[in-house]
Amino acid sequence: MKDTLNVGLAQIAPVWLNKTKTTKKVNDYIEKAAKEGCELVTFGEALLPGYPFWIELTDGAKFNSTIQKELHSHYVKNAISIPSGDLDILCHSCKKYKIATIFGCIELAKDRGNHSVYCSLIYINEFGEIKNVHRKLMPTYEERLSWSQGDGYGLRVHELGSFTVGGLNCWENWMPLSRSALYGMGEDLHVAIWPGGLHNTNDLTKFIAKESRSFVISVSGLFRKEDVQLEIPYSELIKQNCNEIHANGGSCLVGPDGEWIIEPVIDKEVLLTAEINHSKVREERHNFDPVGHYSRPDVTKLIVNRERQNIIDIKE
Repeated sequence: MKDTLNVGLAQIAPVWLNKTKTTKKVNDYIEKAAKEGCELVTFGEALLPGYPFWIELTDGAKFNSTIQKELHSHYVKNAISIPSGDLDILCHSCKKYKIATIFGCIELAKDRGNHSVYCSLIYINEFGEIKNVHRKLMPTYEERLSWSQGDGYGLRVHELGSFTVGGLNCWENWMPLSRSALYGMGEDLHVAIWPGGLHNTNDLTKFIAKESRSFVISVSGLFRKEDVQLEIPYSELIKQNCNEIHANGGSCLVGPDGEWIIEPVIDKEVLLTAEINHSKVREERHNFDPVGHYSRPDVTKLIVNRERQNIIDIKE
């Protein structure tokens, strides 16, 4: 098995809050990445159909607000229903081009009543199979006004060539036990997905790489005033309070020695590509392996509950 893997970081803006058009845009970038030789292409958090930036821009904490209700209704209407086939086109492209992908979406969860939404990280393998749906464990701050809490079901890793790939959503990457869970499963290529922001990726990406002695991809979306289309409810109100560039990207790639391979890129849509080599992981694990020879499971040990949580347990 070859040591190298060609990876792509697709730093793009969604067609904000439009499921159909954003799905097509993601699909176009999967095809583009495949044609550039990528075997894995990654996208930002909540990209499909977009991060709920309106909350901070429209007094989102106001209880029982007509504005918030209408915007949330629009959001749920454009959320992704996996059982309904909303990701079939992406699965088809991954299979056609033999490329895996990791991306963020807003998931409408049929197993939780089909009305609440989750910030989910999706992994589709090179055979076009959805291998993981990881629902964000703890939405951050104002996100809790829109997203539901996930569970540990999606704390999983996947073999991709010589690598073992896993990922977390945004500030989950600050959660040491969640990171450690993936390390313990053998992760050596970590994908951190973000809605967009150099302030998030500049320091933490290097830290995770040094802590885990793994390659770390931080891939971000973008959000600009121009992305607020007129068909979105209260679009003028949102634009009044929105910066020209509200989320500036910051996608980057760090090696297991903690050094930049791709330094953070901001303010533009771009497909960044690189070849990574698994031998570098093995080299850096020589003196530090956080879940191997440099661990003491007889002293400290992590318990992970991967049961998918539900409100009912139906027994026939």
